[in-house]
Amino acid sequence: MRIGYVDYELENFHANVYLAALRKELAGRGFRVVACTATKRKSGREWARKSGVPWFDSVEAMAPHVDCYVVLAPGKPETHLELCRQVFPFGKATYVDKTFAPDLATARKIFALADQHGVGMQTTSALRYTAVQAYVHRVGRPRVRHLVAWGGGRSFHEYAIHPVELVVSCMGANAESLMRRGTGNQMQLLVNFSGGRTAVINVFVRAKTPYAASVTTAKETRYIPVDTSRLFLDTAAALLDFFESGRPTVPRAESLMVRRILDVAENPAALKRFVRL
Repeated sequence: MRIGYVDYELENFHANVYLAALRKELAGRGFRVVACTATKRKSGREWARKSGVPWFDSVEAMAPHVDCYVVLAPGKPETHLELCRQVFPFGKATYVDKTFAPDLATARKIFALADQHGVGMQTTSALRYTAVQAYVHRVGRPRVRHLVAWGGGRSFHEYAIHPVELVVSCMGANAESLMRRGTGNQMQLLVNFSGGRTAVINVFVRAKTPYAASVTTAKETRYIPVDTSRLFLDTAAALLDFFESGRPTVPRAESLMVRRILDVAENPAALKRFVRL
C-alpha cells in the first residue's frame, strides 16, 4: 500500500522515525511512503529531496498516487482540522498523529468530518503500545483497580497526552472526574473511573522522567517500565494494521476521553476540586 504524508512542516521527529521504520524493520509488510506535502512548502520540498520521497504541491495532486494518509504535524494540533478538511474528501483511510486536536470541540469536529466522508480514521499517542498494555491485556482490564503513570517531556501542553493515553488505554473511556495538583513542572492528575477504579497521572516536565506505570489488581501491584526504544516501531506496526483492515483499532470514545482529560486538567477549577468528565 502507498502512504502519503500530509504535514504542517515535514522536518520533524515523527516524519523521520516512521519513514525509517517502514523502510527497515517493517519493510516486509509492503507499505511505502510514496508522496508528501506540507503547509510550509520550502522546508517541505527540502525534506522530500533529502528523504527521497516525491513531493506534491497539494493533497489533491497527491491523491491518485496514494492509498492512505498519515496526517502528521505532531507539535501543531491546531492545524489538524484544516489538514483533515483537505484529506478526507478523497475517502482514504487516515491516521492523525498526536496530539489529535487542541481541544475536545475540535476533536469532535474531526471525527464528524471523517464520518461525513465515510473515512476510516484513528489517532493515538505512541504510549498506547507498551508492556503496560500487554500486562493489562493478560490480567484483564476489569481487574485493574488502580494505575499510576509517569511521563515527562518539554511541556505539559505537548507531552501530557502520553501518560494520559497510557492510562485511558488501560482503564477505558469511563473516566468520571478529575482533580489536578500542581501548576509548575510537576503536576499530578487524579482521575476517578467507573466502578471505584482510580488513576494518578504524573506529568513531570523539563526533567529526566522515564515513562512507566504501576498497575494494581486485587492480587498485586506491578511496576512496569516502558521500553522507549520500541515505542515508534510498535506504533508504526499498529498503524499498518489499521491501514490493512481500513477499520480503526483504537476506540473513538477513548481518543475523545484522552482529549477531555487534557481539557479539564487545564481548567483552573480542577486545582480546587474534582471536576466531572
